[in-house]
Amino acid sequence: MDVPMNRFKRALCEGRPQIGLWSVLANASVTELLGTSGYDWLLIDMEHAPNELPDVQAQLQALRGSATAPIVRPPWNDMVWVKRVLDLGAQTLLIPFVQTAEEAAQAVSYMRYPPAGRRGVAGGTRATQWGRIRDYYKCVEAELCLLVQVESRQGLANLEAIAATPGVDGVFIGPADLSADMGHLGDPQHPEVQAAIEDAVRRIRLAGKGAGILTRGEEPARRWLEAGCTFVAVGVDAILLAQAADGLAAKLRA
Repeated sequence: MDVPMNRFKRALCEGRPQIGLWSVLANASVTELLGTSGYDWLLIDMEHAPNELPDVQAQLQALRGSATAPIVRPPWNDMVWVKRVLDLGAQTLLIPFVQTAEEAAQAVSYMRYPPAGRRGVAGGTRATQWGRIRDYYKCVEAELCLLVQVESRQGLANLEAIAATPGVDGVFIGPADLSADMGHLGDPQHPEVQAAIEDAVRRIRLAGKGAGILTRGEEPARRWLEAGCTFVAVGVDAILLAQAADGLAAKLRA
């Protein structure tokens, strides 16, 4: 048994656009359903959703065999959280609120075994298929993908250094927190925020890394793809459900 190939990482390295969806409903049945909807990737969120480790494991299991690649966002750039999520078998992680190259390098170290990093070693994990994967410790890092999330003015100021950090595969711009830090809380569409994001995407691509963003709907998704984003989340599962439910109720009560 070999380490599974990370299709998302391959696509990112080749510059092939990857369309994804954000999942916050913390439910394996929802994840299984979305895994057959045709998206390239699905974000399993632990930062702003009630996902704990057993929930994440169940959702990873629900996506096994799916063409949709799971990406897990731990709640923080923390060695223990990263270690535990990797041991569940996640191969691509999105680390929130990275503001400096030093913090990016810390995230890289959490993804790697000693002597190159600080990931704890365990054999009987889902990631190793309970010890069945041959040469797991030697081969796994080639299939791990690290995305870091820049969502503050300090992060933007250090963007080139963050993107240049060895081991960082892509940089995701977080519009909501960035707009708050720029003084436009709740208004990520503010022209100043949008201009900052456009500039950030350009700088990320110049650094040779994949650029990502979360948006809602076809039109803004196409705009960011044209702007150079490589991985774009086009919606959030809870919001899609709410909009569909509200819309149907409104039509029937009109």
